[in-house]
Amino acid sequence: MFVTLKRIFSYARPYMAYFILTLICAVIGVSLSLTAPVFIGKAVDCCVGKGLVDFPELGKIAAELAAMVIGSGIFQWLMSLCTNKLAFLTVRDLRSDAFAKLERVPLRFIDRTTKGELTSRVINDIEIISDGLLQGFTQFFSGIITILGTLIFMMFINFKIAIVVVLLTPLSFLAASKITKATHNSYARQSQMRGEMVSFAEEMAGNQKIVKAFVYDSRAEERFEKINSEYGKIGVKATFFSSMTNPTTRFVNGLIYAAVGLMGSLGAVGSLSFVGRMTVGNLSSFLAYSNQYTKPFNEISGVFAELQNAVASAQRVFSVLDEEEVSDDSGKAVLENCSGAVTFENVFFSYDPKVRLIQDFSLDVKPGQRIAIVGPTGCGKSTIINLLLRFYDIEKGRILISGKNISDITRDSLRSSFGMVLQETWVFTGTVAENISYGRDGASMEEIIAAAKSVHAHGFIKRLPKGYDTVISEDSGLSQGQKQLICIARIMLMNPPMLILDEATSSIDLRTEHRIQRAFIKLMEGKTSFIIAHRLSTIKNSDVILVLKNGNIVEQGSHSSLMKQDGFYARLYNSQFAS
Repeated sequence: MFVTLKRIFSYARPYMAYFILTLICAVIGVSLSLTAPVFIGKAVDCCVGKGLVDFPELGKIAAELAAMVIGSGIFQWLMSLCTNKLAFLTVRDLRSDAFAKLERVPLRFIDRTTKGELTSRVINDIEIISDGLLQGFTQFFSGIITILGTLIFMMFINFKIAIVVVLLTPLSFLAASKITKATHNSYARQSQMRGEMVSFAEEMAGNQKIVKAFVYDSRAEERFEKINSEYGKIGVKATFFSSMTNPTTRFVNGLIYAAVGLMGSLGAVGSLSFVGRMTVGNLSSFLAYSNQYTKPFNEISGVFAELQNAVASAQRVFSVLDEEEVSDDSGKAVLENCSGAVTFENVFFSYDPKVRLIQDFSLDVKPGQRIAIVGPTGCGKSTIINLLLRFYDIEKGRILISGKNISDITRDSLRSSFGMVLQETWVFTGTVAENISYGRDGASMEEIIAAAKSVHAHGFIKRLPKGYDTVISEDSGLSQGQKQLICIARIMLMNPPMLILDEATSSIDLRTEHRIQRAFIKLMEGKTSFIIAHRLSTIKNSDVILVLKNGNIVEQGSHSSLMKQDGFYARLYNSQFAS
């Protein structure tokens, strides 16, 4: 816990000015508030009996008391202002680091972690950290200063009774520490369950068509109810333990207050010589300080409950920040004047060391060639693309682009040399023009329109409410085919030296597909192209067709030569036209 807190506070270090101002305002504000019992005690001593009220002195004391209360309120407000700034700036930096980290972690981490879980950590967990810091900073500082200040004042009024108060204080700490330990475990489990619930809810909400089509509604509700029920049980348990802290410490503090009141009263009437003589005003002041002294323990115990929740959430965020990053390649060479030549030399790779996938894979691609990659599901087609773009690093062997080992060049320059259209469409929230120019910053509107026209997307874009200025998103009502056309126009605008097409026309009607195929032929002129195909009829004109099976090339050649061999490719091709 303390390691996590130290790490959280390291993010607050750049904003130490707010931290110092918080301390100053807390000291002044609490000090002013602590003078109130002194004036109240003096006021009581001004009213010692019937006809013995010193009204002039009482009025003076009232004015001084009012000034102290107003001054205390102003500094308490300033302390809260500084605390808010400190907490919000701290979690802002933490959230920025968490988001930036997701851009630097290997793709395998993103693949094995659900989107909902990542969203929960970057958004929800950091919000909980913010709440914990706000309450913690405000109440912890003022509480500690109040405890020290009241203790000093009580020592001046009656040293012996003050010692009794100090000796009874550990009872509050003991009660709070026992409950806090149980609270931490419950909040840690609650944070984990919150991530699972957010992930499941996002998964179901984002795939409602499939949920409805497979009549999964009731089962989805049952699964959510199960997760929600367990989350509720854990939440009740965590809340129970955290809510026990305050009443427990209040009970202990009540015992302390009663002991002080009894001893002080006996001292005031002279029945307890041990404590010494006290005036009624001194007793009033001492009881007020005793109450103020114990009150921060209740608040701090509540802070500990919030702090436990914040620490549990922080541990989940820091687990992301501690993930291994991709190696820094800023000092490596930049791929320039790419010819499009690609060579795989004895490449070995597997996602799971226990399950071998690509073994001793070799391939030599000449500049400008169109390479089709076909094979059954799971044979390694997409894996080759992942390795080519260094989404995953190979275990053994080499991959060369224009004669340069891809491990010796920067990832950005490598990936900017490829244009990629995947089977899964992706458009972000923004205008149509912004989506098309996503890979080429600063493109003119004329160039954007030309790219859209080349893939026959201009017509439907002009029919949108604001044309190219229409704001779209994944859920904006565009069809799958329309979104795919925008993705293809994006590549047309980039005009990279190499292309990767992963069944890029699968979501488009046949008429549009024929038009886009012609556009692709024009786009691929002079460019090295890798085409992952499921419909084998679309890759007849490829220069080389690679037939993969279990991560190995079992056949390669042109369409006509492979059909003559009457081997694995011929069986795959004929199976698509079998009646």
